[in-house]
Amino acid sequence: MKKSLIRMFILLMATFILISGCSGKKTDSPDSAQGGGTAADGGSSKPVQVSVFAVQESGIDIPTNKFTKFVEDKFNIQFKWQINPSDGAKEKRQISLASGDYPDAYLLTAYIDEFSQADVLKYGQQGVLIPLNDLIDQYGPNIKKAMEESPEMKALVTAPDGNIYGLGAYTECFHCSYPNKMWLNTEWLKKLNLQEPKTTEEFREVLKAFKTKDPNGNGKADEVPLSGSTEDFGVRIIPYLMNSFIYDDDRNYLTMSSGKVQSAAITPEWKEGLKYVKSLYDEGLIDPGAFTQNAEAFKKVGENAGAEILGAGAGMHPAIFVNIDPGNTRSAHYNPLPPLTGPKGISYATHDAGGVTSGAKFVITNKASKEAQIALIKMVDYMFTPEGQTNAGTGMKGIDWTDPEPGDKALGEGVKPIVKTIPTKEGEQPHNAGWSGMGHFYMPKEYRDTWVQGTDIYASDGYERRLYNATLLYQGHEPKEIFPIWSVWIDPTEIDEASMLQTNLKNYIEQNELQFVTGNKDLDKDWDAYVKGLKDLQLDRYLEILQTAYDKLAK
Repeated sequence: MKKSLIRMFILLMATFILISGCSGKKTDSPDSAQGGGTAADGGSSKPVQVSVFAVQESGIDIPTNKFTKFVEDKFNIQFKWQINPSDGAKEKRQISLASGDYPDAYLLTAYIDEFSQADVLKYGQQGVLIPLNDLIDQYGPNIKKAMEESPEMKALVTAPDGNIYGLGAYTECFHCSYPNKMWLNTEWLKKLNLQEPKTTEEFREVLKAFKTKDPNGNGKADEVPLSGSTEDFGVRIIPYLMNSFIYDDDRNYLTMSSGKVQSAAITPEWKEGLKYVKSLYDEGLIDPGAFTQNAEAFKKVGENAGAEILGAGAGMHPAIFVNIDPGNTRSAHYNPLPPLTGPKGISYATHDAGGVTSGAKFVITNKASKEAQIALIKMVDYMFTPEGQTNAGTGMKGIDWTDPEPGDKALGEGVKPIVKTIPTKEGEQPHNAGWSGMGHFYMPKEYRDTWVQGTDIYASDGYERRLYNATLLYQGHEPKEIFPIWSVWIDPTEIDEASMLQTNLKNYIEQNELQFVTGNKDLDKDWDAYVKGLKDLQLDRYLEILQTAYDKLAK
């Protein structure tokens, strides 16, 4: 995930709950993790030195951040930060581990980079990552309570050997669980007297009208019918379109049938889907930049300095490509387009665990002193309380959120409101009062549902309700069987092999997608060679490994 997409997510999370508050159980925690001295002997007036690898998100300066200062004081910590930009964070994390010169802990953001399950097992069994079981038992009452309330979370973080080598982000986010949405410029539909498209061919006709009929009214052929970008969170355009032909998980291109994992990317239906996408591309209906640009470039299309030029944008939420802050002028123009129906009646929507991750965003290494280990686990335990999670993910109370007022309505139906965000004023600088995604740990649905949301879905304070309503249009379009790659544990002896195969196959599929769509390869002449290439990359062996892991999970 790249930096400006993340900037959009900060907006989403910090200002409006959603991704930030993308869930959470109302864990009126037994007691917030205790502050004060954290030395092994029970306390020390001297701050504990802790080195941490972290990722710097837009609008946040970690060393001077208000939440950073808060936890340093509360848990008697003095951080030595190793700050990294979002771009290249994964590579830098891997380099730091390979060099042997790694910090006491890694505190990551799941939607930018985190340790995969394969990483967790590999480094855990090598002794680089220490088991957290005893630390949680002794110093993590809120983590233990969360695991009791959400046993599936405990299963996700507990390795086959029984150790917990790291903690992930448990964010039960409804709108995140259907990430590949399409947002259509309904103002243009009205202006051109068009109906909402329901099929792939009707969608083609709408895009043609956007391209040729000057819906922005400036007399120029400057409209961009359809665009997206290359990061995560539903911004890639092919999955939404492919789901009208065969299920596209936008991850590893896997399908399930009768309990058997298969590859979608070698099927005739996949080929037909690519033909459709290529036909749109050949007619100039797809922005070529959608296959190469980052989120920042995508946002420039949606927020073009002159006339409004974007007809449809792919994304989990529209804040990725248009402004949603108070005073915006285009946000309400983009409304969700339900899954399209393909020529054979297929109408799928990509569905996943919705922010629940199986890897680890927080780990402690064997470089950490006992005092540092205790200080770190106490700090994270605090973020497993409603107050700690909100302060960490959204910003400090009194700055970015406050208590509800009479008449405020929670997102959840019939739920008592607990948290009310303080809207950012137009032109106001970021408050730098929370960690955003770096602070996301425990946000089950019950927690998210307590957040106050406005009833006007186009207003800033009603944005999460807007996303919830939009997601209802996608709910139920997922296949009956989905391969749960986020929750399977691969045999430790096969982890390296599976990881290599996964990377090679995913890259090959995506590279060939682009070549087929842009015409660098011919779908008829080069298809058989493409399929053979997948076989040569040991697709069958990869599926065998995944099937074995799934069969163990299903027992």
